[in-house]
Amino acid sequence: MSPVFPMLTVLTMFYYMCLRRRARTATRGEIMNSHRTVESNSRTSPLNAEVVQYAKEVVDFSSHYGSENSMSYTMWNLAGVPNVFPSSGDFTQTAVFRTYGTWWDQCPSAPVPFKRTPENFQSQDYVELAFEQQVYPTAVHVLETYHPGAVIRILACSANPYSPGPLAEVRWETLWSEKPMKVNASQARQFKPCIKQINFPTNLIRLEINSSLLDYYTELDAVVLHGTKDKPMLSLKPSLIDMNDLEEDDYEEKDECEMDNLSKTFSSTALREGPSNGYFDKLPYELIQLILNHLTLPDLCRLAQTCKLLNQHCCDPLQYIHLNLQPYWAKLNDSSLEFLQARCTLVQWLNLSWTGNRGFISVAGFSRFLKVCGSELVRLELSCSHFLNETCLEIISEMCPNLQDLNLSSCDKLPPQAFSHIAKLYGLKRLILYRTKVEQTALLSILNFCSDLQHLSLGSCVMIEDYDVTASMIGAKCKKLQTLDLWRCKNITENGIAELASGCPLLEELDLGWCPTLQSSTGCFARLARQLPNLQKLFLTANRSVCDTDIEELACNCTRLRQLDILGTRMVSPASLRKLLESCKDLSLLDVSFCSQIDNRAVLELSASFPKVFIKKSFTQ
Repeated sequence: MSPVFPMLTVLTMFYYMCLRRRARTATRGEIMNSHRTVESNSRTSPLNAEVVQYAKEVVDFSSHYGSENSMSYTMWNLAGVPNVFPSSGDFTQTAVFRTYGTWWDQCPSAPVPFKRTPENFQSQDYVELAFEQQVYPTAVHVLETYHPGAVIRILACSANPYSPGPLAEVRWETLWSEKPMKVNASQARQFKPCIKQINFPTNLIRLEINSSLLDYYTELDAVVLHGTKDKPMLSLKPSLIDMNDLEEDDYEEKDECEMDNLSKTFSSTALREGPSNGYFDKLPYELIQLILNHLTLPDLCRLAQTCKLLNQHCCDPLQYIHLNLQPYWAKLNDSSLEFLQARCTLVQWLNLSWTGNRGFISVAGFSRFLKVCGSELVRLELSCSHFLNETCLEIISEMCPNLQDLNLSSCDKLPPQAFSHIAKLYGLKRLILYRTKVEQTALLSILNFCSDLQHLSLGSCVMIEDYDVTASMIGAKCKKLQTLDLWRCKNITENGIAELASGCPLLEELDLGWCPTLQSSTGCFARLARQLPNLQKLFLTANRSVCDTDIEELACNCTRLRQLDILGTRMVSPASLRKLLESCKDLSLLDVSFCSQIDNRAVLELSASFPKVFIKKSFTQ
């Protein structure tokens, strides 16, 4: 053999090691340049002109700050051309999600997080946008006008939402993803991530959001999709590629592959016969189970293929007592549920949020799964699960007698009559009905029979006719209630507040944001402060009548207060806020945005005197 060939092999290995070393030590700027190099090698023929389009329609979303009956601060503002950009600041014409930072995770209403959530899944919210034309995407630009940096993942879907016929095979592909990062600026920007090229045209784009590192609400103005009608041809010219990106993409593809072929990965026929397990099988059964508890679901799938011993451990129902399937929403289907059934007979916590949409999960498939796996269920998360119908809620009420925690947040496709079945779940302690079409008759029945409720969310439930009647029933029946979300309830008055305050003395959290019919002059807020001494969170957002007397009552009676939002009031002075801050030693969040008597100078002075309190003061440019 010629000595040239070994030399080439050595040089090739050395070049590869240099690439690896550079990929690990490269600065962020160098990595971005490498992405641009790859992107620049994507050539488009002159006949394949680039199409640039704004979103035509908002198809789906998980939450928004605004009302269901208006455009202010709603996701629907993402449709069409920009309303605000390039201006910076807090504008009602933008799209705003319901939460920011970690404040909602620190509230009494915050649920315990699921274990075994993959590290690469950190999405908290999403919005899906439809565009006029299907294109092969070359760029996605997000116009952010206030506190940017929340977008962490962009996906494209093969399904055309405007296609009249039945959906063909639906496929989601990640165009770009990144871990949450702190952006040290609140000014507007045009976010232009370098996206991956895909092999199908799309006119359905999904943005996934993580606001945990933001100082305030992020505001999005528009989304621009660039693309070509014909598939662009990649140049064969070599380019510099970030090795870390390749590894991360490869890992993500493996996860998707595992969820795609769940039936195969759990199949015992794929096991190899091995002569020995070494000393591993000498370990106690319980110790092996404890070790496997640290694996994610795809890792369990992979490990189950290694040997019969580990297959037995990986298929043990004890491994699936807490099962979080939300991270796999893009792949989970009826077949996945079917092959998980035998392992989930002991499941107690189940998260199916965001799953099953566009026909991935059928009513029959969901029903079959619950009939086998529902008897031990204590907690069921179904946020944004649009496959649900009345039959599904009936099955839940029949098959899950031990259910204590039910989340139907943003299940806005559920018909009103479906909610009456929830009244059969007598042991419920937590019920989330945010942005649903629950009506008053069904809700009163639920409150009557589910008297053990401790956490109740009725935010943005626009079908409830009379919130005073609802509040009266809550006060009469739900004596154990600790948290109550009445965000944007349209007609509650001081009468309903009086019933709540006298009937629910254990309340620690109360959200009355954007409730326009409450007036401080009736004494309702002072009554709340006197009768609910355990309050830790109180949102009186956008109630212009809140005054110094109310703040002073809170200072005297609610010394455990941690979070207070009085955005938009005109009648609160810096002096009363100082009294509140002196009395409430645990206060950590105070929102005084658009409070006409609290200017920037007052905020600076209060912040200097009370440095542990985050005092929020939004602005409009």
